[in-house]
Amino acid sequence: MPRTIQLNDEERTRCEVWTRVMGYHRPVSAFNPGKQSEQAERRCFRETQARLSDRQSAVVMDHHESASD
Repeated sequence: MPRTIQLNDEERTRCEVWTRVMGYHRPVSAFNPGKQSEQAERRCFRETQARLSDRQSAVVMDHHESASD
C-alpha cells in the first residue's frame, strides 16, 4: 500500500509555472490578473485529436482566403 507524504507549509517549495506567449517564455506570476485568468481557462490542444467536419473546413478555408486578399 503506497504511503502518503504529509508536508507542513514551511516544508513546501513554491513552484513557478512558465508558459510561451507570442514566442517568449514568461512566468505566469508576471501576468496581469486578466491574463492569469485567461491562462487558467486554456485547454491543451492535440492536433491529432482535432477533427473538422467538411463544412467547418470550408468555412476556415474561406476565411483564410478572404483574409489574404
